[in-house]
Amino acid sequence: MQLGVQRERQASERRVAVVPRDVTAFIAAGFDVVVEEGSGLGAGFPDDAYRGRGASITSGASVAASDLVVGVRGTSSNTLEVSPVRATVGIAVALFDPLWRPFDVVEPARHSRGIIALELVPRITRAQSMDVLSSMATVAGYEAALLGAQRLSKMFPLMMTAAGTLAPAKVLVIGAGVAGLQAIATCRRLGAIVEAYDIRPGVAEQIRSVGGRPIAFDLEVSSAEDEDGYAVDAGAETLTTQQEHLRAHVASADVVITTAAVPGGASPLLISAAAVTSMSTGSVIVDLAAERGGNCALTKPDEEIMVDGVLVLGPTDLASKSASHASEMFSRNVLELVLHHVEDGEITLDVTDEITSTMLVALGGEIVHPAVREALDA
Repeated sequence: MQLGVQRERQASERRVAVVPRDVTAFIAAGFDVVVEEGSGLGAGFPDDAYRGRGASITSGASVAASDLVVGVRGTSSNTLEVSPVRATVGIAVALFDPLWRPFDVVEPARHSRGIIALELVPRITRAQSMDVLSSMATVAGYEAALLGAQRLSKMFPLMMTAAGTLAPAKVLVIGAGVAGLQAIATCRRLGAIVEAYDIRPGVAEQIRSVGGRPIAFDLEVSSAEDEDGYAVDAGAETLTTQQEHLRAHVASADVVITTAAVPGGASPLLISAAAVTSMSTGSVIVDLAAERGGNCALTKPDEEIMVDGVLVLGPTDLASKSASHASEMFSRNVLELVLHHVEDGEITLDVTDEITSTMLVALGGEIVHPAVREALDA
C-alpha cells in the first residue's frame, strides 16, 4: 500500500496532514509513505525529517497516484491532483466540509476511489481518537483567546501596581463546545473574568469546570441539541430571544469570542449590529463562526471591521495557527482513522461499520452519503 501526503495549497494553511513522528507507524502498518515536497515546512517539519523516518519526498503527481491520499483540506481550494498514470486517485482523506459545500466534493468524488470526510467522524467512544474536529477546535479556541488579548487595548489580568490597580478584562464566550471551552480556559489562565453562554443547558457544569461563569435564561425550545450532543437550529424566534438576553452581556464585555455552530448549517446570528455599537470603544469581537456567516451581524470572513470603535474580527484560519501542535494532533487522528481501515495489509472500506459508513462521502465515483446527497438535491 502507498500512502501519499499532500502539500496544502491554500495560502493561509500551514498545517500538514501527517507529521514525521507518525510516518514510522504508517510504515509498520504496511504502507510506503510518499510526501509531496515542502508539505511540512509551514508547520516546522522539513523534508529531511520525513526522510529520516523512512518516507520518500516526491511530486504532487506521485502523491496523487497513491492508494490513500491524505490532506488537511480536500475542497476546491486544495483540489486533489489527478495522476497522469491513473484515471483516478486512490481513497482521499481530508476535511471536505461536504454538508456545507456539497458541490465542492462532486469533482473530487469523480476522480477518486473513495472519499472520507474527516468532519463526519461519529461521536462514539471508538472514534474519539479520530476526532479531528475536536482537535482543531482546541487550537482555534486557544488562538481566539490570544487574538482577543492581543487586539484589546487593555491587559487581561488584575494588576496591582505602584501606579494603581488595573481591573481585569471581562470576556464573554458564546458557544461552549470544544473551541468555546478552550477559549474560556485560556482567557482564565491569562487572568480575565469570563462568563459564557450556550443554548444547551447541560454544558453549564463544563463551563464552570474551566473557570467560567455560565449565563442562563429561560428558553422555550423542544430540543437544543441532537442525539450526538451538537446544537441544532433553534428557529428565528429563539434566535431573537437569545439576542435580546445576550445584549447586556455583550455591552459589558471587553472581548466577545463567539464559537456557536450548527453542523452543516449557517452560523446562528446571536449578536445584532445594535449590540456591537453598545460595546465600549476599544472592545473586540472574535467571531470563529465567520466562515458560515458569523454569529455577529457585522462579521466578514477574514476581514477586520471597525464599528464605533469596536473591532470585529472574522478569522477563518485559527486552526492553522500553532501549526506544529495542530499538525501533530491532526496527524495522530488521521493515523488512528487509517489504521482502523487496514486489515491484513490492505485498505478496507466496510460500509457496515459505523465509523466508515458515517464518514464515507463517495465510493467508486459516486456520492453515497445520504446527507450529502440530500444537500446536493436541495
